[in-house]
Amino acid sequence: QVQLVESGGGVVQAGGSLRLSCAASGSISSINIMGWYRQAPGKQRELVASISSDGKPTYVDSVKGRFTISRDNANVYLQLNSLKPADTAVYYCNLRSSYSASWGQGTQVTVSS
Repeated sequence: QVQLVESGGGVVQAGGSLRLSCAASGSISSINIMGWYRQAPGKQRELVASISSDGKPTYVDSVKGRFTISRDNANVYLQLNSLKPADTAVYYCNLRSSYSASWGQGTQVTVSS
């Protein structure tokens, strides 16, 4: 199975930046989609960004122009710029393929005013 480990969360002021990293290991299909989800207290888990094996990215409208997803093999990154308090959430890494679906344990992002 696949194991995912996130890092890079923290506390920043509004307008600041963070870079999240996710390292995948185990039995990983060569064709897969990796993504970042987030969940704030009392809210549904939301897909923030995803990226396919061939590098095609997608974003939720609320982060377009501010966040950038990238990957290198089975590592995926999320650059968070111009952060807003509404971005405060636990961010989770996800990997999906025809053979597996895996989640990391999450990393907390807190944006203060």
